[in-house]
Amino acid sequence: MTRKILLVDDSTTILMGVGDILARAGYAVETAGDGVQAMTKLRGGYKPDLIVTDVNMPQMDGLTLIKEVRKAPGLRFTPVLVLTTESQQAKRDEARASGATGWIVKPVSAQDLLKTVGHVLPLAA
Repeated sequence: MTRKILLVDDSTTILMGVGDILARAGYAVETAGDGVQAMTKLRGGYKPDLIVTDVNMPQMDGLTLIKEVRKAPGLRFTPVLVLTTESQQAKRDEARASGATGWIVKPVSAQDLLKTVGHVLPLAA
């Protein structure tokens, strides 16, 4: 069974680059340009095994997205990784308080990204 990842970022470069790394590693990647698009897909029935989101995005930021995901039926326990340029401890604490599973600082190497994703979401389910 292919594991599904929802990748949420307002940067098409990140969506393409990170999406490509994850797809090459065998994950099925779905993308959204912000939290509103992500919630539309999730409310429409898309059930990812993992959500990877940026923090700073228009319309709905990543922390708000995490809070919305945690309130949504069937998604409460879906792991959420934050992939962001933010490195301040206060932001990390806020993300964890919102329900984030982990934190990855951009730019991230393909090896580090896959290692972190692998810890949260092993390919063999």
